[in-house]
Amino acid sequence: MQALVLSSGGIDSTTCVAMAVKEFGVDKVSTVSFHYGQKHDKELRCAEEIADYYGVKHYVLGLDELFNCSNCSLLKHSTAPIEHTSYEDQVAKSKTGKVSTYVPFRNGMMLSAAAVLAQSLFPEEAVQIWIGAHADDAAGNAYADCSKPFLDSIGKAIEIGTYGLVQLVAPFEQMNKASIVAVGLKLKVPYEFTWSCYEGTERACGVCGTCRDRLKAFHDNGAKDPIEYAK
Repeated sequence: MQALVLSSGGIDSTTCVAMAVKEFGVDKVSTVSFHYGQKHDKELRCAEEIADYYGVKHYVLGLDELFNCSNCSLLKHSTAPIEHTSYEDQVAKSKTGKVSTYVPFRNGMMLSAAAVLAQSLFPEEAVQIWIGAHADDAAGNAYADCSKPFLDSIGKAIEIGTYGLVQLVAPFEQMNKASIVAVGLKLKVPYEFTWSCYEGTERACGVCGTCRDRLKAFHDNGAKDPIEYAK
């Protein structure tokens, strides 16, 4: 069995890397990140550093052109500002629950691309694709492509389309971010190498939705977030 972990350079996916390495061993784990036209490449550099830390193979795939027509605030060409409010506030004022940082069907495209990579690297082997999607992201329909129905459906499609060889694993789909950090702290995950902030500044902004969630997760565990914040 091989494991291919989607690695964004953030705390959720990095905890997945640690779990996969513990379960399968370094030689059976690979990570994959994506260029999708994001505002900055800091998260990609973090993903590479994390792969180096664990000694696993790392791949980077390009999906940039797919999102050229989107004006999502996370994209480099976007004219929309990143909201510096909580996800809860964003969901409350949204008709569908969708937050401003939802990139159209991004997880669907990444998982599909990861399935292609898995079949290309290991055409005759069973592979698990790991994703760090969690319950906080799915709450209130903020990110529909992190929800259990979505993950169940695309997981089934991937399994069918790969003749049963590739399966999707979402270990955090019913966990919140604080619970993920609790797991990571026990595994001694190097959170100092991770990046969650939507801004690409030298220090994390501390006020965007993902910074707020990250800070709260560490606080709820009685732990200090090891990265630096501007606020």
